[in-house]
Amino acid sequence: MTVAITVNSTSSNTGTLSAAGVGSGLDVNTLVSQLVAAKKTPLQNQIDSQKSTAQTQLSGIGQVSAALTALQSALSALTTGTAFAGHTVSTGDKTIVTATAAAAATGKAGAVNGSYNIKVTQLATAMKASSGAFTDANTKVGTGTLTISAGGKTMNVDIDSSVNSLASIRDKINKASDNPGVTATIVTGTDGAHLVLRSTKTGEDNGFTVSSSGGDGGLAALNYDPAATDGNGLSIVDKPLNAQYTIDGMDGSSDSNSVTAIDGLTISLLTTGSTTVNVTSDMSSATSAVNTFVTAYNSFATLYKNLTAYDKTSGSAGALIGDATLNSIKSTLTGILSGPANGTSLSQLGVAFQLDGTLKVDNDKLTAALGSDGDKVKSLFGGDKGLGAALKAPLNSWVGPTGILVTRTSNLNKQITSLADQQTDLDNRMDALTKRYTQQFTALDTMLTKLNNTSSYLTQQFDAMSNANKK
Repeated sequence: MTVAITVNSTSSNTGTLSAAGVGSGLDVNTLVSQLVAAKKTPLQNQIDSQKSTAQTQLSGIGQVSAALTALQSALSALTTGTAFAGHTVSTGDKTIVTATAAAAATGKAGAVNGSYNIKVTQLATAMKASSGAFTDANTKVGTGTLTISAGGKTMNVDIDSSVNSLASIRDKINKASDNPGVTATIVTGTDGAHLVLRSTKTGEDNGFTVSSSGGDGGLAALNYDPAATDGNGLSIVDKPLNAQYTIDGMDGSSDSNSVTAIDGLTISLLTTGSTTVNVTSDMSSATSAVNTFVTAYNSFATLYKNLTAYDKTSGSAGALIGDATLNSIKSTLTGILSGPANGTSLSQLGVAFQLDGTLKVDNDKLTAALGSDGDKVKSLFGGDKGLGAALKAPLNSWVGPTGILVTRTSNLNKQITSLADQQTDLDNRMDALTKRYTQQFTALDTMLTKLNNTSSYLTQQFDAMSNANKK
């Protein structure tokens, strides 16, 4: 900045120093802020522009990754075959048996279509035994140790004189932490109170025995051993029995009324009698899975359209317009899904491309295809040459752990971090420049003030000399 200083020696009214645009009382803050802004603005605009572009691209790629991941997930049920593993189970008489089907799992076979004749001749029952009658629940029974065994497990219940009533013995059995599977209750009849013990599990192997030892001998009233010919204090109410049944004439036995004798089927035996169980394919899950896949693809197709759109009127463009990666993804997906796989195609199932690039499902045609040849539909997506196999590698290359979209996301995040560092550096440099300019212009303002004071003094002296010469 050039400062022009003029000294007027003949006029007391103009005897001060003046600077072009500055002087004593200079507006330092405004001048400094304007100069710093002029330096910072182009650099700030560059950072803002790069940051905005990176964030826009990051958002767009994030949306694409999410859409492709959803497509990958929707494809999974179709390629693994779980969508086609559904079955419907019907029973001729639901009062005799009911049944549910399970899909195949690792090491286990799934349900298979078929019809089965089932005859139930005996239900599995749990053992129940009752003591003789006591006056009431508070009647003292005796002291000593009760040993109860069931299902290969044993517990000992110590009974002393403070807890030897019928009710106390019931409670000690039920609350024992090592109870082998026997519950106790008190049933009161016209003859008095009875302690009733019951196995928690059905079947012959889950019956129980009770023996007593020590004490006053009164606990012998609760003894039971099926092998004993006398001395049992408990009497049998229900014997422990296995379920007995036939499936298509083949004999079966189970300690439970829940039977898994047929692959993939769980049959619940409810009462004795004969009925049929029919297993048929349920294609509703396959229909749902195909529609889910189509919805996932259409979400991507719509997203692609939005991210690559250009509005001539407003001049606005999509976040990834002209993006080679996104265009390649769209082209690859369209090519695979519009082509044949294992001798069939999506269009043959009623799934066809529309003019806007999305897919549309003709559910009537799809249902018909599933009904007439479900295996053909299954093979379209599964197997080494199905759509699943064709899409697996491309999808992994896009959204896999080392996929291109993951890499681009990482690079954009690094760029945004770098721009944040540049912003910090720019702010620091501008702060330093502000301080330097402030110091310089404050010094200038001080200097001008001193010069003006000196100018005023000299003017006064010149005027005084001039007046003296006139006398």
